Amino acid sequence: MSYKIDPILNKLILRYEPDLDFVLIAITAPLKDYRLCFKVNKQLRIQFARIDELSLQQANISEVSWFTRYNYFVAETETDYYLIANKGTEGFLVPEMKTADFFILIRSYIDVEELSALISALNKIPEVLVAAEVDPKRLKSKENLIF
Repeated sequence: MSYKIDPILNKLILRYEPDLDFVLIAITAPLKDYRLCFKVNKQLRIQFARIDELSLQQANISEVSWFTRYNYFVAETETDYYLIANKGTEGFLVPEMKTADFFILIRSYIDVEELSALISALNKIPEVLVAAEVDPKRLKSKENLIF
């Protein structure tokens, strides 16, 4: 968050810039969320577990949309991994990426080699059409990914 003072009008202008301190991987796969979770757990030898759904009130929709999500926490590196469905009950989490069915959001540092190996392993799952890193700063609805 930053601010500056406009000397002519003598008013304070507040600029909100969300902290996008995470890595985002978009996944296209024609699977239910629990099936993808099972296949990711098996392929990566991790343990995603279902957590409370993410609720989101979008500006142009009167209803609250609910998105399924799973979490995996690595205590040694204090890294949180989230598997989140892009399609919710009332729309998309990231509407500009309607072809993506799921996202893996990684909070904490992950080096380039580890990220590359993760994406490569995801792409080896037969039902995954594509898994690719996405720059969250380029998304219009990036605020939806902050929870």
